[in-house]
Amino acid sequence: MEYLYERIAYLRGLAEGMKIDENSDNGKLMVNILEVLSDFADAINELSDAQNELDEYVEALDEDLSNVEDELYDDEDDFEDDEDEDDYDYVEVECPHCHEYVYLDESLLENGEEVVCPNCHEAIEYELDYDCDCGCGHDHEH
Repeated sequence: MEYLYERIAYLRGLAEGMKIDENSDNGKLMVNILEVLSDFADAINELSDAQNELDEYVEALDEDLSNVEDELYDDEDDFEDDEDEDDYDYVEVECPHCHEYVYLDESLLENGEEVVCPNCHEAIEYELDYDCDCGCGHDHEH
């Protein structure tokens, strides 16, 4: 931004070299134009400084976000490996007492274990009813 100040100084030197009378109408105009140009140069300099600060802040945020993403994706990869090992099937069931929908592990239902609603704590009686030839590997009852 230094070049703006140099150019304004050059214009002031030209105005002085032209021996412009600051009290004449043309002289007042010239002096005010040079002052406005100086104000513009100051404002541009301040905007440039603020932009540089914002750039540094955004770079720091981007770096922090990259670190967080690395942590999350590393954990997600571990979770996906565990998920493959534990293949669960869930059945959505409406509780006959509180009418809330709950998800139950299908293996509990197949074993005939008593299932308690997590909302109202009442026993849910449920029979598995498979009417498909889906090839999913379950022992379907017809």
